[in-house]
Amino acid sequence: MATAKLFLYDHLSHSHKAAFAGAFVILLPFFVPNLFGPLDGAWPSMFSEWNAPKPMHEALLEGALQRQISDDQQIGLWSPLANQGWKPCSESPKLPSKPEKSQGYIQVFLDGGLNQQKMGICDAVAVAKILNATLVIPHFEVNLVWQDSSSFAEIFDVDHFINALQDDITIVKELPSDYSWSTREYYATGIRDTRIKTAPVHATADWYIENVLPVLQSYGIAAIAPFSHRLTFDNLPPVIQHLRCKVNFEALAFVPHIRELGETIVHRLRHNPSINEVAGNGYMLQEAKKPRNQRTGKFVVLHLRFDKDMAAHSACDFGGGKAEKLALAKYRQVIWQGRVSKSQFSDEELRNQGRCPLTPEEIGLLLAALGFNNKTQLYLASHKVYGGKARIAALSNLFPLMEDKKSLASADERSKVEGKASLLAAVDYYVSMHSDIFISASPGNMHNALVGHRAYLNLKTIRPNMALLGQLFQNKSMDWLGFQRAVLDGHKNRQGLIRLRKETQSVYTYPAPDCMCRA
Repeated sequence: MATAKLFLYDHLSHSHKAAFAGAFVILLPFFVPNLFGPLDGAWPSMFSEWNAPKPMHEALLEGALQRQISDDQQIGLWSPLANQGWKPCSESPKLPSKPEKSQGYIQVFLDGGLNQQKMGICDAVAVAKILNATLVIPHFEVNLVWQDSSSFAEIFDVDHFINALQDDITIVKELPSDYSWSTREYYATGIRDTRIKTAPVHATADWYIENVLPVLQSYGIAAIAPFSHRLTFDNLPPVIQHLRCKVNFEALAFVPHIRELGETIVHRLRHNPSINEVAGNGYMLQEAKKPRNQRTGKFVVLHLRFDKDMAAHSACDFGGGKAEKLALAKYRQVIWQGRVSKSQFSDEELRNQGRCPLTPEEIGLLLAALGFNNKTQLYLASHKVYGGKARIAALSNLFPLMEDKKSLASADERSKVEGKASLLAAVDYYVSMHSDIFISASPGNMHNALVGHRAYLNLKTIRPNMALLGQLFQNKSMDWLGFQRAVLDGHKNRQGLIRLRKETQSVYTYPAPDCMCRA
């Protein structure tokens, strides 16, 4: 049979052969898709933009791999922050008591990822307080990028949320039957008098009183969508600001199984024999004197934040050549339908402005220059890394003791969160809050939320100087020692120093002075 097919093919006309070959190429991706896409999100394929680019900073990598770091440097690097004169307020400002009669029900529909939703929840509580309204547990939209349909109750402990705020506002899990018609689907099918679509970004308290309160008084309910970033950070009564802080830092607790998985990962990082028994690790000098079963290791959480969404949105060049540029351009078109196009700035200009996310290679060089040695235990908090294992090869060479959720927890332990981006992010958030040091490869909602939360608790957080790094990485003549000196000088005041919130800045990123008191 095979011989007959071969005979027939040999006798086809030249044009038929060409047509056959063309059809074969077109249909090949359907029969062998792994040739054209990443294998299991990790390995590069034959024709994919995921083919590993060469290191962009080979000379610096060579110097970093040969780095020598003293024990004194290590001890200083890992030392906890000194008291900075600020602490969480022990007593809340006197809030007006809940009114005996509510003005009606407030619904909000929140989009974005986990940390954008957290900010929206805090703002929703504040708006409900401003309006003397009853808040319905917020509805989470399906995220366009991560395709996660997780609800509020799947991420946050609802009973804890309601109980923590019971003296401030009334919160209900669902609407009473008289208002059961007020659903997300109801507002998607037409213009509704009870939906508020016009809330401006950073709306004032007066705007809500003038525009939403009348709807509440007329209909007993108001649904606000869109709602993200729809409450100002300025010119609000201190009690409202403090209520936002209370929600963010106290009322929003993850559900038990997220906390349990997070605690399991933290425990395994703290008691990992591969790090705790390694000699020459400066910050382990005191630990080495303890009995083996009492040793506790330290670890850094690195929020890598180098997914395809981030890479495409930045419009920067990451060394992947023409295939990568075309793939990111196509991704921008498909996801944002032209709303985000290639930047008007060149790659050099973007880097000088600090607008390019650090690649895994670059964040590894930053950590090495700051003084972290190759025995540092690194936990990767991130979604799928664009380029998979090939992209993080340089980082793993610099820091071989690198872990993540999959390496530290079994498939069974991860079963309740696997495949759900918001739940996975919640686990990473929990681990990040329990780390000795946190650093993010680029600013964003996760970075901002953790910078604020860790400042609130006086925990060490390193904020990369993006503009400085962008300039340093473009200087191809710089040697390792020069790079290291420039990095250390540029990050002296970026390792947890509390910065007071300025006008328009977020209270969730800069909790002092709104959320904190002088010690």
